[in-house]
Amino acid sequence: MNIGFVGLGQMGHAIAGNVLAAGHALTVWNRSPDKADDLVAKGAARAASPAEAGNGDIVATMLADDAALEAVCFGENGLLSGESPALHVSLSTISLQLAERLEQAYRANGGRFVSAPVFGRPDAAAAAKLFVVAAGQADDLVRCQPLFDAIGQRTFVVGDKPSQANVVKLSGNFLIMASIETMAEALTLAAKNGVERAAMMEVLTETLFGGLVHRNYGKMLVEESYRPAGFAAPLGLKDMRLVGAAAEASRVPMPVLGVVRDHLLSAIAREGEDIDWSGIGKIIAADAGLG
Repeated sequence: MNIGFVGLGQMGHAIAGNVLAAGHALTVWNRSPDKADDLVAKGAARAASPAEAGNGDIVATMLADDAALEAVCFGENGLLSGESPALHVSLSTISLQLAERLEQAYRANGGRFVSAPVFGRPDAAAAAKLFVVAAGQADDLVRCQPLFDAIGQRTFVVGDKPSQANVVKLSGNFLIMASIETMAEALTLAAKNGVERAAMMEVLTETLFGGLVHRNYGKMLVEESYRPAGFAAPLGLKDMRLVGAAAEASRVPMPVLGVVRDHLLSAIAREGEDIDWSGIGKIIAADAGLG
């Protein structure tokens, strides 16, 4: 399969590498061209524009936010600039509004659009162990499956409307953030009463809270391992903003969202933009008088 790939950040580069390793013909584009050098050395083609990357069977995008995806799609020499655009698979965490806009734009231009955001940090991306959450027309999803197989361990189909995948992804990220918040609060309460954080976390993860989120982020909270960031706090803040927009449009009160948003803002203000989103644990501890 001829696959184009746009966006070679920490996640995108790892994903694109797995597409190439799976034997697909790969054409890549990134705003900073040097990020593609090692992929080109391994056999990928370098596109001069997003439009050129979109000349194959499928073009996948992994970009930081709505603005970046809008520029790649609607900008000069963008993915929608041609007469017959490739099937576009957005792997990014984007707003429901943009997913709906892209679906309409591709339909009007004779193309097709699928949302397939992923769960997993950069190490999971590198190991091709992502969880893919996909939504779109059934025949488009079948066409995308070889791509999904190359990058993930399982694909979940959640609907025929692309934005449905995005609401699942945003809801999942909210749950991760809420879990980090409550774990940090519980660990801080225990610590202020003389219980070692590691002992507290062992009890939690070996009894009722043994899932991936509690184990992985619990370890980070115990070790205060917030750098280098696997998922930086500004990206978490962006996602919580998108959750809030979806909640407001859907008339869904989400009071916990305000708490985690404020702690993310505090983490960025006090610690800088390079801290992991789990760094809210440091803010929660400091607010309780712990260093």
